[in-house]
Amino acid sequence: MINSKNLYKNKNQNQNKDQNTDQKKKKDRHRYKKKLAAVLLAAAAAVCSIAACGKESGLEENLIDNDKGEARSVNMFTPMGKTETNAENVARTAQELTLDLAEEKLGVAVEYNTYTANDYKEKTYDDVCIERVRSNMDDFYLLNPDVFQLLGKEGLLADLSALDSAKNLREVVKTANTVDGKLVAIPQEVVAYGLFINKELFDKYSLKMPETPEDLLACCEVLKANGYETPIGANRWWLETFVFAQAYADLYNGDTTAEEIEALNSGKKKYSDYMRPGFEFLQELIDKGYVDAKKALTYEAIDGEGPDFKAQKTPIVMAYWGAANTDTLYGKVDFDMQVIGFPSSLGQMPVVSMTGYSVCAQAEHYEDAMEVLDVMLSDEALTVFAETKQVISSSKNVEADCVDALKPLNAKINEGVYVLASNAGMKVEQWGNTCLIVRELLNGASVEECMEAFDKLQEESLK
Repeated sequence: MINSKNLYKNKNQNQNKDQNTDQKKKKDRHRYKKKLAAVLLAAAAAVCSIAACGKESGLEENLIDNDKGEARSVNMFTPMGKTETNAENVARTAQELTLDLAEEKLGVAVEYNTYTANDYKEKTYDDVCIERVRSNMDDFYLLNPDVFQLLGKEGLLADLSALDSAKNLREVVKTANTVDGKLVAIPQEVVAYGLFINKELFDKYSLKMPETPEDLLACCEVLKANGYETPIGANRWWLETFVFAQAYADLYNGDTTAEEIEALNSGKKKYSDYMRPGFEFLQELIDKGYVDAKKALTYEAIDGEGPDFKAQKTPIVMAYWGAANTDTLYGKVDFDMQVIGFPSSLGQMPVVSMTGYSVCAQAEHYEDAMEVLDVMLSDEALTVFAETKQVISSSKNVEADCVDALKPLNAKINEGVYVLASNAGMKVEQWGNTCLIVRELLNGASVEECMEAFDKLQEESLK
């Protein structure tokens, strides 16, 4: 995600901060974007290299020629390149299986253009995608939400709503990826975040799975009293999930979603009014010692708090769906683990974010790119993708088995219970901005100062 370019790009929360603070913000923003890109790669979205990697020999011999007598091909810009034969990278294999299906059905070769940090020096994957789309360098892209939101508003991305595959999309996908009435990006999976809980410890102390913020506070009190110094392991990227669950539970699970978003976009309602309960809750977790703010500021996602969770020193962490499937993350813990939604006024609430494939509106091979994408996003291809990765499909018709630990979270998603952490229909970018403002709270800012930051973002979006 371009993550937070609305926040702190040309401004700071306090305009009187000196130049050194400005530089620190800029560096922090770059680190944020690089890390989030890496997280999205683990959940099928985000960061790696510009070495063009063509299709292996074999298909080229059977390619259908175009009107000029040339073999048909399309160019895809992606964070990851083509894997070697028998490579064990599940994320890449799942994507490639759907690309192979498109190539076989259409006789079109998909050429990989990929991102390597070394090639682009300090530029992030998001920065490079923006430049390449604006320069019409590729046919289609895998983009983060704030990037396709920005480029969609500039009119640089094609409307994908006419694709046959678009008819099968979950409503959450359409809601999150529509810009100015156009469906500008479609993912192959929906990435859901939840609380990862050591159920054995909860059972040991007769604790029920928390439904509300008050429930979680009560659980933490018992755990802390029994020697778990910091019941919730946190990092500097994902604490905003608590905020989103509380901020938007009613908005996304009621009958006035469109009206409320329009009120936010027009300034009739304030983002800060929605965000305040979540920030006050985080502050309470910090004040009571249930979250270590200092550690969270330095911890990278999973790498920081993960070891203590796996060693049963920390009973609770937060992570995305795929972490429960991946052996190197939380897929092979030595205890009974359960993944639930975040506490909210409406009970356990999954927090959803997603990347998406977009076609350049002026793509050189526009028709072929649209056809390739239509096959990649068909129910046939998405079934292969979901079964390979065991993820939530973007198609409402496709379900894949999930591990037992994920069944509570999956049930909520299937019921249509969730909140969006990325929504291209909101003028103020959500995920990145909220992450950085939460980080200000961890660094000592007051809840009121954090709310002022949201108000400032909203004011600028209205100009």
